[in-house]
Amino acid sequence: MNDMRLTVLGSSGSVAGPDSPASGYLLTVPGEQPVVLDFGPGVLGALQQHSDPNAVAVMLSHLHADHCLDLPGMLVWRRYHPVPATARAPMYGPGGTAIRIGAASSEFAGAVDDITDTFDVRTWVDGEAVEIGGMTVLPRRVLHPPETYGLRITGPAGEVLAFSGDSAVCDTLVTLAADADVFLCEASWTHAPSERPPELHLSGTEAGDIARRAGVKSLLLTHIPPWTSTEDVLAEARAAYSGPVSVARPGLVVDVA
Repeated sequence: MNDMRLTVLGSSGSVAGPDSPASGYLLTVPGEQPVVLDFGPGVLGALQQHSDPNAVAVMLSHLHADHCLDLPGMLVWRRYHPVPATARAPMYGPGGTAIRIGAASSEFAGAVDDITDTFDVRTWVDGEAVEIGGMTVLPRRVLHPPETYGLRITGPAGEVLAFSGDSAVCDTLVTLAADADVFLCEASWTHAPSERPPELHLSGTEAGDIARRAGVKSLLLTHIPPWTSTEDVLAEARAAYSGPVSVARPGLVVDVA
């Protein structure tokens, strides 16, 4: 039986788009605490369609605004809702997560809101797996300017969802995604090296090539910015990888198996 489910809350890259919040994904296992993976602008609103914000844990791949800065709104929800949260929720992220979110949440310039009344903030350790929401999550550092983690998420039946985070091409992504049932992979650009900075994001070609090298069962493209052609990125990925390729869109539900 298939136990782990992915629901796309937002999939727009770099900024929220006209038809999608920025990065955010809901992971659920029956009978376990739901987990939101990344929490970019617009994700809190989308989450309300699927789960009680007071009930979820949070995992952050990194601290760029498009992956974390709807969390100040989450603090308002959990603190001031007529039925406020009664317990701290786990939050995993890179070093400095509590300060980053606290600075964005503070009502005073230069001050840091203490978010530990609301979240139990824990720091990823590269290569050290954690248990959360009925899943085993292995974080690995990937190639992106701030401290950034890709995640290998294993469900209770052994099903595997690999998440690239934001990353340029690196061998870690191939290892992270090896034989995964679903590879949720960013593809922010088309494959035109002269038009994009190095060591920042993937093209559709590169995402497809990593999926092929890793032997994944299916590729789910995400983090495509509003200014990048989704059709071109999808075509590139399909040319590089012969397995099933689709695009993450808000509301998409994927049973990982």
